Amino acid sequence: RGSAWVDLVTSTSTHITDTKIHLLPTGVFGPLEQGYSALLLGHSSATLQGLFVLPGVIDSNHTREIQIVVRTSAPPCFITKGSRIAQLIYFKAFVPQANQQDRGTGGFGSTGQPLIAWTQTIMGSRPMLTCMLINPTGQCVNLTAILDTGADISIIS
Repeated sequence: RGSAWVDLVTSTSTHITDTKIHLLPTGVFGPLEQGYSALLLGHSSATLQGLFVLPGVIDSNHTREIQIVVRTSAPPCFITKGSRIAQLIYFKAFVPQANQQDRGTGGFGSTGQPLIAWTQTIMGSRPMLTCMLINPTGQCVNLTAILDTGADISIIS
C-alpha cells in the first residue's frame, strides 16, 4: 500500500516578508526516470497555514534543481528547513511527436516551438467546447466540456 506521491521538503529555512512569488530550493535535481514526468502540488497542511504552493509540471528532461513555487497572502511566514510542503505525483507522459530536447540550464518555461491549440474569450455565459482527441492508433474520443468554472482553480483531468 504505497503512496501515490513523493514528499518534497525545503532544503533551507526561508522567511517570507511579502506577498510576492518565491522559489524554495529542495536539493532534489532532475532528470526524472526516463519517460516519467511529475505534477508538483502543495500539501493541504501548508495551505491551512497560509502558504500557497503553486502547482507545476516537472518534465522528464528537467535537469536543474526542482524548486517549490510559493506565496503567502498574510506575511510574515517562516518555513523551516525540512518542511514537507509539497509533493510530486509521477505520471507516464504521453505526448505525440514530443521534442526530446535536453533542457540544459533552462528552468521555468517551455522548450520547442510555441503552440496555441485553441483559444476563446470567456464571456458572461459559460461556453461549451467539443474537442476530438485522436490517439496514435487512430482511435477518436469526443469530449464536451465547460470552459469556465467560475473560479480561479487548477483543473487536472
